Amino acid sequence: SEIEGKVSIREEKGGVYVKVKGEGDREITYEVGGEMLVSDGDIIEAGDKIIEGSINPRSLLSIKGTRAVEEYLVNQTQQVYKSQGVNINIKHFEVIVRQMMRKVEVEEPGDTDYLPGEQIDKVQFEEVNREAKEGGGRPATVKPVLLAIPKAAQEDKESFLSAASFQKTKQVLAEAAICGQVDTLKGLKGNVIVGKLVPAGTGFDINSKDRAPTKGE
Repeated sequence: SEIEGKVSIREEKGGVYVKVKGEGDREITYEVGGEMLVSDGDIIEAGDKIIEGSINPRSLLSIKGTRAVEEYLVNQTQQVYKSQGVNINIKHFEVIVRQMMRKVEVEEPGDTDYLPGEQIDKVQFEEVNREAKEGGGRPATVKPVLLAIPKAAQEDKESFLSAASFQKTKQVLAEAAICGQVDTLKGLKGNVIVGKLVPAGTGFDINSKDRAPTKGE
């Protein structure tokens, strides 16, 4: 359901209709064709399932926000493996979902150089917005975006080697060459491809500015 409210069910020729009446005059009617999970008179919240089946993650994102869709994707993916008797630590699914949710879409650019509808990395957006606020300008407003796994991999602007190793290798490498991109090899995959020590574990540079401060520093 897109809204919170009271459920009323009616049957007409050709179908069954579920109406959710929210506050004021707001109400939404759905034509249902599956096993219903609600009854007449039930009070439901926004994002609750009305019929049996999978939830559209993008719909859940627009209704309940980032946290809800992240938890849903992680839990559902983990359940698939558990049903086959495979127990995988939840952190691996969380890393994948984080990559799928790392972009935001610009709604109002404010005093930044972004364009409406442009998709940008969250970290980059926060940095640009901080600079805009410090300069007395209006910050941009954005909405979260859920990328498909292939799209998330190919949208890796920090490492064209990592993006090229997934799909559409020719296209990714051609675009990188045309744009004159430079791979700084900060990630794991890029270093593996070129045969360098990965920046993790014993291979992490203790003098790196990216390292976390130790106790007493």
